Amino acid sequence: MITTILLQASTGFGTQQIIMFGLIAIVFYFFMIRPQVKKQKDQKKYVNELKKGDKVVTTAGIHGKIADIAETTFLVEVDNGVKIRFDKSAISLEASKVLNTPPAAAKS
Repeated sequence: MITTILLQASTGFGTQQIIMFGLIAIVFYFFMIRPQVKKQKDQKKYVNELKKGDKVVTTAGIHGKIADIAETTFLVEVDNGVKIRFDKSAISLEASKVLNTPPAAAKS
C-alpha cells in the first residue's frame, strides 16, 4: 500500500515537471527566439531593398551613401571621393532608419 502511494506521488510529480518545462520552453520561444528571428528577417529585407544613393550607417557607426552594390558588399561613399567597401551584414537597420527619418517625424 505504501509503495503504491509513493509510486503515484512520484508519477504525478514527474508529470508536473514535464508540464512546467514545456511551459518554460513556450515562454522562452515567444519572448526570446521569435523576436530575434523577426529582427533578422527585417534586417535581411532592409539590406536587400537598399539601392544606390541610399544613406546608411554601418554597425561601426560610419555614415555614408551607397555608391555601388555588389553581390555580398556595398561600396559606401563616406566623403567626397572617399569610398569604403562594406559587407552587407555591416549595415545597421536601426541606425540607418533613424538617419533616414525626417526630423519632424523623429520628434513625435
